[in-house]
Formats: sequence, C-alpha cells, structure tokens
Amino acid sequence: MSTTINKEEIQKFSRLADEWWDVSGKFKPLHMFNPIRIEYITEKIKIHFKLKKDKSNYLEGLNVLDIGCGGGLISEPIARLGANVTGIDASEKNINVAKLHSKKNGLKINYLNASPENFKEKEKFDIILNLEIVEHVNNVNLYIKSCYKLLKKNGLMFTATLNRSFISYIKAIIGAEYILRWLPIGTHDWNKFIKPEELEKFLLDEKFSTLDVKGLKFNPFLKKWKKTNDLSVNYIISSLKN
Repeated sequence: MSTTINKEEIQKFSRLADEWWDVSGKFKPLHMFNPIRIEYITEKIKIHFKLKKDKSNYLEGLNVLDIGCGGGLISEPIARLGANVTGIDASEKNINVAKLHSKKNGLKINYLNASPENFKEKEKFDIILNLEIVEHVNNVNLYIKSCYKLLKKNGLMFTATLNRSFISYIKAIIGAEYILRWLPIGTHDWNKFIKPEELEKFLLDEKFSTLDVKGLKFNPFLKKWKKTNDLSVNYIISSLKN
C-alpha cells in the first residue's frame, strides 16, 4: 500500500518529542511562529464560516483535523477556542507527549497515531490543518488526495510550508540550522521544499480551489512573525474543497 510516511523524518521528530513544550528548546522557532499562524487561520475560518468573534469559544461546533500535530502546539490553542480537535501524527512518541500535555491542561483532544491515508474516520472534518508537514512527507499527491477524502464539501484546508528558493536555502537551512542554531542540523531537506505554484497545482489536481496565499516573514529585530506578500521562504495557502 502507498504511504506518505517518511520513516527517517518520523524518527527525527520522535527523538525530539520530549522537547515540544519547552519554549526555549529545540522547538522555540515553532513557539515563536505559532501566534501568526493562529491569527491567519482563525481569521480565515471566521470569514468562511461567518462566525462572530465576540465570545471566547467562537470555534464551537467545528471539527478540526490537525495532521502532523507533533506535541499539540496548534491543536491546543484551537481546542481552547471551542473547536472539536483531532490530532494525528505518524510518530507515536509525539502523540504520547501531546496526550499527556492536553490532559494536564484539562483539554479534550482526540490524539491518534496515524497518517492521513490510513486514518479511518466516520465523520468528515470542517477544517484540516497541514502546518509545516508537506515538506516532510513522501508522495505529496497521495497526501493531498487523502486530505480531500477527510474534508467535508465546502471545508477549509490550510497548508503551510517552505518555498524551494535560493533565499529559503540561505534563511531556512544555512541561517536557521547552521548559524542561528534554531533548529537541529538536518531538520529540513531543501529538495523537499515546494514552490507555491507547485503546491497550488497539487491542490487543483485534487479539486481544491485556492482562496488565498500569504507569505510569513520573521522580523529579527522585533523577534516576531508577520504576514507579507513575499512568498520566498515561508508561506501558507488556504484552500476550499469544491
């Protein structure tokens, strides 16, 4: 059977699993990245589902699937906003860390050790999150096809990844891994980065329509991320299942 699981990538993140919630540890870049990702995602959800943002649990009633959830860095804030969250990850160690942390924080999140192509769920989801995951999988076509089956008609999918550009090689590989040591050396394989037009083509081939594409850029002086039209390094695509 075809699979999207890249065993080397899974082992790499499994070894780091215990550090997911250490804001000063190996996943510090993701902790810094989280606010802008959540801001972008919730803004698009609010517009698409016509939600009123005047209550703390405004995502109540929406079923969200977080694929490649890791230790739950996105699953938990989305659950706090009222959504019914299911998080899946091909690393059992990541899932165990996520379960433990959500339980400790009194959050009901359904965490499962699975990949999208072998995930059997009766109910389909309103929203799917693919955040910094497609650059780590084998067979992107199969991955997106599997997501399509798990999403409701008119459902939203968010795919965030890295552009395969000269600038991304300098910033994400040389800068983040070798110079700043934000990430362990070997975290990313530049050859697996995907250009926005390639990802849009993958999505279109599986009958997704692109709603929006936005770049995400780090300001080293403010130590904050912001939205931008510059797609040369990090970018996020929101798409709709037709």
